Amino acid sequence: MTLQLNNSNFQETINTNDVVLVDFYADWCGPCVSFSPTLDTLSAEFSNKAVIAKVNVDKSPELSQSFNIRSIPSLFYFKKGQLVEKQNGAQTKAFLTEKLNNLINN
Repeated sequence: MTLQLNNSNFQETINTNDVVLVDFYADWCGPCVSFSPTLDTLSAEFSNKAVIAKVNVDKSPELSQSFNIRSIPSLFYFKKGQLVEKQNGAQTKAFLTEKLNNLINN
């Protein structure tokens, strides 16, 4: 299961984990809903290597604004507290697996 982030736990999660993938989403977003099982699967597969997390843009508008979210789903990759890459749109499990493995191993 993915970790739900909000204003109170976002910075701590990003800063205390080596690799974090954050999905900015909304419950009303069709692509976000269909993408969610992929993130849950990745969360289980990478449980000891990376954190897979989600931010609901409706419940945490300040975070959405601070990252200039204009479309969802939006994926943000953090390594050691630093934003290293971002993408718009749902991605395949294979693509995300490769991306996460590269972040973990480099």
